[in-house]
Amino acid sequence: MSTPRECHSAVLSIGVAAPTLRLPVAQVAAGWGRAGGRGQVAVCGPSEDALTLAWLAARRAITAAGMLPEEIGGVWWGCTRPPFAEGPNLSFLSAALRLHPQSEAALLSGSPHAGIDALLAAADAVKSGRVSTALVVASDSLLPALGSGLEAASGAGAVAVLLAAEGPARLSQVSTQWSPVLDRYRGDLETETREVYDGRLFREQVFLPLCQTVGSSLSADPSTRWSLPDPDGRLGRTLGERLGSVQIVSSAARSELGDTGAAAPLLGLAAALGEPGNLIALGFGGGRATALSIQVTSPVPGSSVVQQHLSGGREVTYTEALRCRGQLVASGETVEMAVPPGSAMFVRGSHEMLALLGARCLACATVNTPPNVHPTCIGCGAIEFEIIPLPLHGTVQTFVVNQTMPAPFVAPLPLLVLDLEDGSRISCQGASDGSDLHVGVAVELQLRRYALERGVPIYGYAALVATASDKTIERPSA
Repeated sequence: MSTPRECHSAVLSIGVAAPTLRLPVAQVAAGWGRAGGRGQVAVCGPSEDALTLAWLAARRAITAAGMLPEEIGGVWWGCTRPPFAEGPNLSFLSAALRLHPQSEAALLSGSPHAGIDALLAAADAVKSGRVSTALVVASDSLLPALGSGLEAASGAGAVAVLLAAEGPARLSQVSTQWSPVLDRYRGDLETETREVYDGRLFREQVFLPLCQTVGSSLSADPSTRWSLPDPDGRLGRTLGERLGSVQIVSSAARSELGDTGAAAPLLGLAAALGEPGNLIALGFGGGRATALSIQVTSPVPGSSVVQQHLSGGREVTYTEALRCRGQLVASGETVEMAVPPGSAMFVRGSHEMLALLGARCLACATVNTPPNVHPTCIGCGAIEFEIIPLPLHGTVQTFVVNQTMPAPFVAPLPLLVLDLEDGSRISCQGASDGSDLHVGVAVELQLRRYALERGVPIYGYAALVATASDKTIERPSA
């Protein structure tokens, strides 16, 4: 029996994000000459990855809390597949979120348990008083081995919560246990995740015993709602029966997105944070299982739009999904940038690209973008500026849709000129095929991956036609 310990912090708000594509499982089966297959999994588009999803979920959580990014003490990110195997993952995310440059940061990785690890590490930082507000992000875009059973289960998604000492949902107890056994894994220098060697052995000797032990050690009653791990689409239901036919609330997110790896435990209970009561999130991965109880006293800001932000998505074929995942690559030459990602231009301009910064002229108030390219004001020629964050909403001033693009870019690719809400003007890519664009339409800017250059992801902002849900997130009452 695992012994629970107390967990002293609370949830202030929540945000979620889902990629734009959905792959029917039947398409996967057909690709290998098999019949059948039910459900779907989420797949990142060519310009999406675990970092862009993390950014969107985190921005929604921050907006729902009514906070400024610079007020947040740090970010704790759980992800099995960050963009860099070794590199500035946290610095890129922190810059894009416009966090204070001295804010704390930690990246937890290595298994799908990383999301729970990030949450508990951030909760300890709040409890110790090291930070007053902590941002927890869990995101993943899983890459299954071709032809394996994981192809029908591996999805993508992100969730973010803000933690503080007090809030509408209190983290109560946590119980954890580990066993030195091999479950699904990815070896050094391997890109794809391998499935378990013996499914029945894994179920009966590893997954169910560990998860049952930690789950049954927490206080629960028939009204308790559970978010359970479900790596293959069946184990979650079996685990719920072993725990006593518990009420499972994670099924909706699992059905929409598939297995979201490190994001699964918190993403599964995100919508349930809108209703008072007891919740238990159970995470598994890397031979470890952890159960965490949460007492919800009032609806958590951001929870009411969870279903809106997770639903939808465009259905794609198996071959299109393989192209988006980088598992089906055309032969031939690709176009490389003339400037290496580690060059002076990127060193000097990376922060303003990720944070979307402008330079306001102190003499005439003209906003110059990007600042690094304009040492003198385009309006009056002055040289003194104030660096400012640019708005993420605006309208289309003009645009063109490129119907043919050299690899690795994907056509059709819109290029737009936008007038932002503060009057500044920028150019950027579009995130759609351009069919929904027209001059004057309102758009929202989202962080996207423009290209992968010499192994380095290049991020910038892309415009999407704004929807009502982009601005209708409830704020906490004063």
